[in-house]
Amino acid sequence: MDILTKFQNKLYIDGKFIDAINKATFAVYNPADNSVLARVASASNDDVLHTINVADNALSLWRNTAPRARSVILRNCYEAMLDNKNDIATLISLEEGKTLTESLGEVNYAAEFFRWFSEEAVRIKGELSRSPAGNNNILVTHEPVGICFLITPWNFPAAMMTRKIAPALAAGCSVILKPSEETPLTALYLGKLFSDAGVPDGVINILPSETPEAVSQAIFSDRRVRKVSFTGSTAIGSHLLSKASKNILNCSMELGGNAPFIVLEDADMETAISSAMIAKMRNAGESCIAANRFYVDQSLADVFAAKLATEMKNIKIGNGLDANTDVGPLINTKAVMKVHQLVRDAIDKGATLLCGGELISDDSCFYLPTVLTNVPQEADIAHQEIFGPVIALSTFNNIDDVIAQANDTEFGLAAYIIGSNIRQALHVASSLEAGVIGINQGFISDPAAPFGGVKQSGLGREGGNDGIWEFIEKKYIAVDW
Repeated sequence: MDILTKFQNKLYIDGKFIDAINKATFAVYNPADNSVLARVASASNDDVLHTINVADNALSLWRNTAPRARSVILRNCYEAMLDNKNDIATLISLEEGKTLTESLGEVNYAAEFFRWFSEEAVRIKGELSRSPAGNNNILVTHEPVGICFLITPWNFPAAMMTRKIAPALAAGCSVILKPSEETPLTALYLGKLFSDAGVPDGVINILPSETPEAVSQAIFSDRRVRKVSFTGSTAIGSHLLSKASKNILNCSMELGGNAPFIVLEDADMETAISSAMIAKMRNAGESCIAANRFYVDQSLADVFAAKLATEMKNIKIGNGLDANTDVGPLINTKAVMKVHQLVRDAIDKGATLLCGGELISDDSCFYLPTVLTNVPQEADIAHQEIFGPVIALSTFNNIDDVIAQANDTEFGLAAYIIGSNIRQALHVASSLEAGVIGINQGFISDPAAPFGGVKQSGLGREGGNDGIWEFIEKKYIAVDW
C-alpha cells in the first residue's frame, strides 16, 4: 500500500498536515475485508476557528488573483490528477470498495471538473446598461461568495470533491472541505496534490472528522463562512438547511434520489438491458442517480426480467482491486443490512425473487446482485433509495399511469427512459419531475451539464455553465457619468 505513504493522515490546513488540537483520531476501513486502512486525525470544533482564520486570510488574496492565473492553476490541478490517476484510483478502491476500473473512471470524471472550470474562470462577465428612467447607469459585477463549507459523501470521494472545489476556486472563493468519515484518505491525498499544482496555501483546507455535527455547528456559527454546499441524504440536508438559516447562508444541496427507469413498449431490448446494468450497477448501486424503480411495459416484462437476471447472476463480486471483479463491496455492513431488509420486506409483501437476495455472511460488506419482479407499491423498496445492487421491477400498460407512478415520490433527481420513438420518449421526459434524465443510456453525468434535482432532491446545480454561479454573488452599482 505505497499510496498510503504519499500523504499524512492528519488535518490539511494552510498547506500543511497537522494533528487535531485534541489529538483525536478515527479508523478508516477497507470494506472488502473490514481491515483498518489507517487512523486519521479527527477535527473538532476547537480546530474550526484556526481553519476559518486561515481560509479568511487566503480569501483576501485569492479573490484578487487574476482570473487567468486562477485558470492556469485549475488546469494544473486537472493535469496533476491525470498524471497521478493510478494512485488516486487505488486509494478510492481501497477505502470505498469500487472496482479499479470504476475508480479510474471516477478520476477521469473528477479531473474534468478542473478542466471545465478552468475555462469558466475567465468568463465571469459583468453587465452594464442604462436605467430605463435615464437617471443612472446600472453596473453589475460578479463577486466570489466568500468562504465555502463543502461537505462531500463517501460514494464518489474524488468526483464529489472536485465538483465543488473547482467552481468555488474558479469563482475566487476559499474552501473548507469536510469529507465523509468513511473516505477521508482520497480527500487528503488530493488536497496535497492540488497544493503541489499551485493552489495557494489556505485556499483549500480539509477537516476530516468523526464528529461532523460539532464541526458543522462551529462553522455555521462563524459569520465569515458564507456558503455551504452539501451532497448527501435529504434528512441531513434538511437539518443543515435549518442550521444554515440562522446566518442566512447561501446553500446548495444535492440530496437523495429515487430514480425511475421506464422501459417503453417499443424499446430496443439490447439497449434496455445494457442501460439498466449501467444505471443500476455503477458503484454497486451506491449512487444518488442509480435506477431505483424499474417500470417495464407489460409486453416486454418477462423477457426483460429474464435477461436482467442472467446478467446479474454472471456478475463477479469481490475485492475492487482484483482484476476479475465486476462489482465490489458496499460501504459497510450497516449498508448491507439495510439493503437486505428492503429485499426481505418486498418478498414478504408479494415480490418474486429471480436471483440473489441473500447475505453472503453476517459480517461481510458484499451483497448478491438481486432481481425482484412483481414488486407491490406498498413495499418499502418502491419508496426508499436502495443504494445497493438490487433491481426492483414492476409493470405498466399505460404511459400516463407510469408517469404518475414515477412522479409519486418526494424525490426528483434522476430518471431513465428507454424507447425507440424519440418523440414519445421526450414527451415522457418532459412530464417527469426530475432534474437529470437519460434517454436510451444509463450513464448521464457530464461535467459540462447542469446536475441537480427538484423537490426534496436538492437546491441549485453543479457542473455546466450553472456550476460556477453557485459560488458568485451579484453586486449592483448605480452610477451616472
